[in-house]
Amino acid sequence: MANDMKIELRGVKKRFGPKVVLDGVDLALPKGHSLVVIGGSGSGKSVTIKCVLGIIRPDAGQIFVDGQEVTRLRGRAREDYLRKFGMLFQSAALFDSLPVWENVAFGLIQGRGMNRRKARDIAVQKLAKVGLGSEVASLSPAELSGGMQKRVGLARAIAHDPEIIFFDEPTTGLDPIMADVINDLIVSTVKDLGVTTLSITHDMVSARKIADRIAMIYKGKIIWSGPTTEIDKSGNEYVDQFIHGRAEGPIKMEVRH
Repeated sequence: MANDMKIELRGVKKRFGPKVVLDGVDLALPKGHSLVVIGGSGSGKSVTIKCVLGIIRPDAGQIFVDGQEVTRLRGRAREDYLRKFGMLFQSAALFDSLPVWENVAFGLIQGRGMNRRKARDIAVQKLAKVGLGSEVASLSPAELSGGMQKRVGLARAIAHDPEIIFFDEPTTGLDPIMADVINDLIVSTVKDLGVTTLSITHDMVSARKIADRIAMIYKGKIIWSGPTTEIDKSGNEYVDQFIHGRAEGPIKMEVRH
């Protein structure tokens, strides 16, 4: 296997009852690159990420991270493996009952047993990295705008200096200007940290900005992947329809009356 691959999926399959969600996904993500997986709702984007994280176990296929097969990890080995990852959730997924700094430091305190003072210092540093001042640290998430909550989510994702960051629909629910601010922030943060990133989105503006590679999943398979600069000349009619948001084309949307 090529040593420069950070994440590699080979023939990954997953079904839930009669519904086939992943039907032999092959995907390779080189170290230090930013890959966005695009595709419609229910196409298997989230399930793919959950398989890599071990939240869902695939029915077949292999997943390698840093050359290690990871689908059967247990106990301490799995805990060590998960420390490589940071995650920015779709809704920011902050705990309302905790102040901002404790949200950012949650994994450091709960997962690593770090003392609260040191964890708070790190949280404030990470908030500064995403453009939030120390005065935000003691606020509750409910006092923040949607864009600020996303920033806090990003600060939490980078709190433990991960090697890989997953972004789950990072601009959902944001107005176009704030979405652009978050996209810029993701690009600069990734560059600063030198991390590998895997994102899922159906926002093509975001995909073009944060990715150097794009892959499209359709009916449980990767039907196209390549450099972001080549997606407009993919020669794939499914990809073409999706990236231009056209109702007419080979992808038929189910419309229930």
